[in-house]
Amino acid sequence: MQFIRSLIFNIFLYLGLIIIFILAIPTLILPNKFTLFFGRVSAKYIVLILKLILNTKVIFHGIENLKKVDNFFVASAHQSMFETFALQIPLDGPIFILKKELLSIPLFGWYLRKIGSIAIIRETTTKENLNFFDKVRDRIEKSKRPLLIFPQGTRVKLNEQPPFKKGAGRIYKALNLPCVPVALNTGKVWPKNSFMKYRGDIHISFLEPIMPGKENDDFVSEIENKIYSEIKKYY
Repeated sequence: MQFIRSLIFNIFLYLGLIIIFILAIPTLILPNKFTLFFGRVSAKYIVLILKLILNTKVIFHGIENLKKVDNFFVASAHQSMFETFALQIPLDGPIFILKKELLSIPLFGWYLRKIGSIAIIRETTTKENLNFFDKVRDRIEKSKRPLLIFPQGTRVKLNEQPPFKKGAGRIYKALNLPCVPVALNTGKVWPKNSFMKYRGDIHISFLEPIMPGKENDDFVSEIENKIYSEIKKYY
């Protein structure tokens, strides 16, 4: 039965996203606020089919923490594809940092470019990467939109706790903005690289903002501890 539910969910997921992506094509020549609108539509569509097909609710906690500071960036745990969509619901047009290869995907990559996503080539030193943190700061200052980063660097299982990437500390220093950490348990319902999807509430928690001014390593250690401590509540 679980396989059948997963099959139906995946069919509705990809067919729905294809339709939304096609409908959004005209936004590629319009202001990016229209493309961002379709990103939020995609997120709400996925939340809807999770509820209808898997009887899974998505619960956001700590939304009030986003209102405690005027400007901020978000550092989120990363367990599935889902949060890249879902976080567009409470956040106002987040800017993503992502692998450069994603920008080459037809339609999907075009939309990522359109909304101002910032690409990085991992584990290498290139001309593009040398001024990466300056590029991030300039993009955020000009757009007035929140940056969304995944300091684990890749999707992990619910109970895995790899150390956070030190680049998160350099972004924190470059932006000189408060950081709102995000803990979640999406991997419990939507495991990494898995066809199967499971029932169970999805919790996404926005934690107390961390103010600027800390040493880079201290900041990375603090968000790592806060996020992993919160995730343990959802095992």
